[in-house]
Amino acid sequence: MSAEEKVATRHIARWDLDKTYLRTEFDTVRDLVKTALERPDEKRTNPGASSLLREMVKTGVSVHILSGSPTQMRKSLEDKLRLDGIVWDSFTLKPNLKNVLRLRFRALRDQLGYKLPALLDARATKLPPELAHARETLFGDDAEADAFVYSLYGDVLSGKVSVDELARICERGEMYEDVLEHTLEVARSFEPATVVERVLIHLERQTPPDEFAVYGARVVPFYNYLQAAFVVHEDGRVAPSGVLRVAAELVSAHRFDGDQLARSYAEIGRRGHLRGTRVGDLEAAFDGFAKDDKAHAASEVKVMLDRLPEAAAEAAQSFREPGGDTPAYADLVVRHNPRHKKKKK
Repeated sequence: MSAEEKVATRHIARWDLDKTYLRTEFDTVRDLVKTALERPDEKRTNPGASSLLREMVKTGVSVHILSGSPTQMRKSLEDKLRLDGIVWDSFTLKPNLKNVLRLRFRALRDQLGYKLPALLDARATKLPPELAHARETLFGDDAEADAFVYSLYGDVLSGKVSVDELARICERGEMYEDVLEHTLEVARSFEPATVVERVLIHLERQTPPDEFAVYGARVVPFYNYLQAAFVVHEDGRVAPSGVLRVAAELVSAHRFDGDQLARSYAEIGRRGHLRGTRVGDLEAAFDGFAKDDKAHAASEVKVMLDRLPEAAAEAAQSFREPGGDTPAYADLVVRHNPRHKKKKK
């Protein structure tokens, strides 16, 4: 690992898989069966996701997978990640068979009652000592309740959401009683601390980004993984050369040109998610990247870099510091309750 790549302090990245890392279809029973039967080499990765995840690992970021896929898919999913060259430190899947055997059919679709306790448990009991005070970046998608759950997790840990308020939120979310009791017990064990640095939401369903404004600027909806790379690069969680390699993947495998790469920066910058800093670091990394570029994407990446200073100046004017008011989780939870969704249809 080069000195230029050692840019991150000890940090945790938590990644969802379906529709975040993988291009998964769950809209019909046929889709579910097809997904379950796919070989690892048949599973498709979202453009740029594997490059970004590998580049974050290079900086020393600790990767933890938290997915709603059933535990029966563990081997297939782990084999897919190995094919992509991904190294991880923990891998949590949803115990759907256990839920069925306990007649907890609501739990099959519920994300609040699965992901929030899993996140709190992982933070409380499953981290090695060197990661005890590490901050976290969480990756999810707009197909489920990731923005809600991840934001709530961060605000519980920071103390912005009290245990009493958490109980009200989870009750409105119809969390099973034993899961609720356990969740509150774990939540009480934390001393308040700012843990969640950033929540990145892949717009797999092309949800309008404005719909996530209620969660504040800490939540960053993004259309492609180069946009996510720009954000975490400014946060110091990926090296400049890593960003260029994500851009190169979009050029070589997905036919982006230099203008499209630059527009990706400009678009997320206009939405207030980039400080407009560290463009110089990207420019300084280009010569080394170009020498190693096996995808012959360097010319398009250079076009992108030539356009970034102007876009960065505009981004600096629009930047919104993460933070602000605490979302009204007790009201928002109703949208993510499977029973309420069913009643609306």
